[in-house]
Amino acid sequence: MTASSTRRTTAVHSRLAAVGAIAVAGALLLTGCGDQTNDSGSDSTDTPSASAAPLADKLPKEIRDAGVIKVGSDIAYAPVEFKDSSGKTVGIDPDLAAAMGKQLGVTFEFENGTFDTLITGLRSDRYDIAMSAMTDTKDRQEGVDSDTGKKVGEGVDFVDYFTAGVSIYTKKGDDQGIKSWSDLCGKKIVVQRGTVSEDLAKAESKKCTGGKTIAIEAFDNDQQAQTRLRAGGADAGSSDFPVAAYAVKTSGGGNDFQLVGEQVEAAPYGIAVAKNDTQLRDALKAALDAIIANGEYDKIITKWGVADGAVKEATINGGK
Repeated sequence: MTASSTRRTTAVHSRLAAVGAIAVAGALLLTGCGDQTNDSGSDSTDTPSASAAPLADKLPKEIRDAGVIKVGSDIAYAPVEFKDSSGKTVGIDPDLAAAMGKQLGVTFEFENGTFDTLITGLRSDRYDIAMSAMTDTKDRQEGVDSDTGKKVGEGVDFVDYFTAGVSIYTKKGDDQGIKSWSDLCGKKIVVQRGTVSEDLAKAESKKCTGGKTIAIEAFDNDQQAQTRLRAGGADAGSSDFPVAAYAVKTSGGGNDFQLVGEQVEAAPYGIAVAKNDTQLRDALKAALDAIIANGEYDKIITKWGVADGAVKEATINGGK
């Protein structure tokens, strides 16, 4: 989930070719994901064999001995992470974590939390990492509140593993002339709290003229925002492209929503790690580079229909 409108905005053509593959995954794993953010349960990736893990010695000893990496995640953001019909955590991030776990000889245990509290949970040692479609931004790296510009913490490091832009979607057949962010003046948009969609809406509202503004309704998770739009409580919604595309192809059998306009704010997703956990950070980077090199990464990204967001190598703190 992207956050911080302070970085440079880059327009990206909507990659609708990826949506078809997302639909295939959706048909297999469609759950009608409701509000799962308050679910306090956790899910683990398959336990790997430590003896077969080539990168186990790169981990901090306490994590290697425990055999578990605790992951903070907002597990209501299909197809990046969500619950399937059996209640298991599935998606792009859990699949990548499982592949990395084989390299490191540990289990990645996903714990559910609201998105805007994940970094706080990381700071308080509730989680070892946060992996939740979180955009790597300078503000997050430096611990700066993007709304106020004030420093609120020591910041985090990111291991970047994917690139995504932000999209607008409307009810199907009812785009009300919305083709870009500037068309939202005088209209209402629903978003997830703490994301770049919310930041963009706030920034665009300030540019509106003629006494018009953009009415913004923010929710704890994206599923709640989709429900509001589906019920006619708003004119448009916005979220990261993979999530918006998945909603368009799966909600109501593909009859609820449509994408409008182009993606903007293309930026990297990163795994957040505490600033003082450099050994863990570097181990994660090594594991990502290993699964990119052996082809597992490409298989996972392609499976979920988002191959255009793939990266060639893991990077640290690549966000602007």
